[in-house]
Amino acid sequence: MKKKAILIPITALALAAGSTGCSAGTAPGTGAAAESSAAPSPAESPFADPQPLADAAQPIVIEDQAVPLYSKPAGSYVRTPIASGTVTYENNLALLDASNMGEGYIMLKYLGSNPKIKVQITKSGSTTYTYDLNNSGVYEVFPLSEGSGSYQVKVFENVSGNQYSQAFSQDVNANITNEFGPFLYPNQYVNFNAASAAVQTGAAVCAGSADQVAVVADIYNYVITNISYDTAKAASVQSGYLPNVDVVLAQKKGICFDYAALMTAMLRSQDIPTKLVVGYTGNLYHAWINVYLDGQGWVDNVIYFDGHDWKLMDPTFASNGNQSEEIMKYIGNGSNYQGKYSY
Repeated sequence: MKKKAILIPITALALAAGSTGCSAGTAPGTGAAAESSAAPSPAESPFADPQPLADAAQPIVIEDQAVPLYSKPAGSYVRTPIASGTVTYENNLALLDASNMGEGYIMLKYLGSNPKIKVQITKSGSTTYTYDLNNSGVYEVFPLSEGSGSYQVKVFENVSGNQYSQAFSQDVNANITNEFGPFLYPNQYVNFNAASAAVQTGAAVCAGSADQVAVVADIYNYVITNISYDTAKAASVQSGYLPNVDVVLAQKKGICFDYAALMTAMLRSQDIPTKLVVGYTGNLYHAWINVYLDGQGWVDNVIYFDGHDWKLMDPTFASNGNQSEEIMKYIGNGSNYQGKYSY
């Protein structure tokens, strides 16, 4: 069933183990009344005679509460974006398929011949996301990361250097009914499918994982154990680089962007909503991964890059205070992290 995301700060999560005030981090449908420690009155006693209904001929209908619990897939669960063709906008240079905006994505392809194309997607009053677009005439997937609202989609062709001319523009109104869709489907930055080696490896790694926290920890541990940082690639990578998660897995090395994309692909294929977030911590351009956990909501910075290494802020560790005091203070201060983009 559809689960409601509730943003909770790390500080609230870290205190959750010792706090009874859990309503802010509780997903809808899970908020059963807390058991009282007071002794029941005679009428409430489990040993008292049952009280008759007011009208035995009119039984009371009591609906079971729906509880959004994580159901770990048997293997993997990969969603496939589709250009359905039911809602499209086009000119002679670009074709936008907005048929599945309710799932949190659009699909776009370039129809011209210019070798260097840019796309800008802007939600009204929010951040502009700039992407490169291939010129092969095939669709690419772009998430509507900022949620429901009015978006402007623009395509630009290169004129010279960093100068571009507008080739296409379209306003669309997105009513996203699957709020987790942007962070469960593959997209240009986190590109995978059911046949991907990354998906198959993720399923094998998580075969014995007991719950969502275990899935996150097992995937993190696998990636940092098996993938080495590629310093040569980091020194030569060009603007517009996009990770290929299966190549990274096969070569067992990559840059920070590769680490993030691989972990995100694996987590999404285990049906865990995951944001690959890019922003700043202090003056450092930084990356981290947020995941949605049932009963807790979005957990920020659960996997993060500190400028040197990828680290795991396991929510179990955080709530028990087992991380170092320095780490706990840092991750507990949300102002240290200024997210700019979520993919």
